[in-house]
Amino acid sequence: MKRTSLRLRLLLGATVAIFAALALAWGGISWMFRQHVERREEAELTALAEQVIGGLTVNAAGKPIIAPAPVEPAFQSIASGLYWQARGPGGTDQSPSLWDQSLPASDAAADRWTSATVPGPFGAQLTMVSRTVRPGRGDIGIMVRVAANDGEMRDALGAFDKQLALSLGLLWLVLSVAAFVQVTLGLRPLDRLRRDLDRLRKSPAARLSKAHPAEILPLTEAINAMAEAREADLGRARRRAADLAHSLKTPLAVVSAQSRRAREGGAEAAADGIDRAVAAASAALEAELARSRAAAARVTGGECAPHDVVERLVAVVERGEYGERVAFTVDVDPALRLPVDQVDLAEMLGALIENAAQHARRQVRISGQRESGAVTLSVADDGEGLSEDAAFRATQRGVRIDEAGTGHGLGLAIVRDLVEATEGRLRLGRADLGGLLAELDWAEDRDQAVYRPVR
Repeated sequence: MKRTSLRLRLLLGATVAIFAALALAWGGISWMFRQHVERREEAELTALAEQVIGGLTVNAAGKPIIAPAPVEPAFQSIASGLYWQARGPGGTDQSPSLWDQSLPASDAAADRWTSATVPGPFGAQLTMVSRTVRPGRGDIGIMVRVAANDGEMRDALGAFDKQLALSLGLLWLVLSVAAFVQVTLGLRPLDRLRRDLDRLRKSPAARLSKAHPAEILPLTEAINAMAEAREADLGRARRRAADLAHSLKTPLAVVSAQSRRAREGGAEAAADGIDRAVAAASAALEAELARSRAAAARVTGGECAPHDVVERLVAVVERGEYGERVAFTVDVDPALRLPVDQVDLAEMLGALIENAAQHARRQVRISGQRESGAVTLSVADDGEGLSEDAAFRATQRGVRIDEAGTGHGLGLAIVRDLVEATEGRLRLGRADLGGLLAELDWAEDRDQAVYRPVR
């Protein structure tokens, strides 16, 4: 299933929303500014038209005469872009700037100035105000028009729109950065929740902190309730496993005693069958107990000093049947720390050290170091070792490499289950002493685990 990022979705939503809001703001500001400029242009043209009307008279033929004419210099230059015209039934008077052209006709109501954008002379577009006036309260209507080329105004409006777009674009970038900061700060409680969940995953006794925002508290309370139920279930499961072990060991011991009596009575075949049945039952019991220990190791968590665990194990094994004839070398940094409960580590290392002592000729070496972002513990002996195929089969449950020996072939398989339950890895290979090398690796950063290959 494709993963989606909440951070990315929030940032994308924020940037899109900010962009849409600023785009609407750009359109609104541009429209309002355009309206303001156009009204100001119309007001200036109306003021010039009032000057034209101030000098308007009508002769006997009905021709309008503007005297004196407005003194605006642009009215005197041909095609200057500023024009006036007065048209009546007897003729027309207009500014020298029109030369031989004329302003387009328009419908204008009496006593009210109207404005329009019209095509004008000399191929230019004009903003024009016009009005019908009746000088001297007569019946003759004179159409007065004043127009100006709006090219410069349109250019100024276009430049304003571009400048506004650039400014709002810069504001969009600033607000997007602010949104990133806001989203990062807003999601920070989720990072703390993730760390609490990681601690809860490692230890069934851990609980999520209540120092979370009110919006997250219902979630943390629900998770804490599930953790309490899980801890209770785990405790019950471990007690049931212990009860099962104790309840079965006594009957198996009784059956083994009956097998010895049968063998002493000469019933060799029957005794062999009983021994095989007892062995199978013991193997099944050990396997289930191993699964229970591995399941507990997944949630127990904790931390320990491998050096102390190794020292205690060596002190026990060297007094045993195989340890008396073997020299043990311990090279583990006392300051080394491992994110594994010491009981689980003792069970894993105990099986490996005992196995090494059993097969070693004269020497067993236990070492531990931090390397390439991982903590590695290794147990090596100078025995015969295992081939690559045998090393692989040795970690399979119930597989025995030494068929002449005792046991049920569970030791290395149990070690593998326990180390994998604690997010580590078991590697078997050839030691430089000549025998078997067993390595246990745990990445310090379990989210970026990188395991180096066995030597």
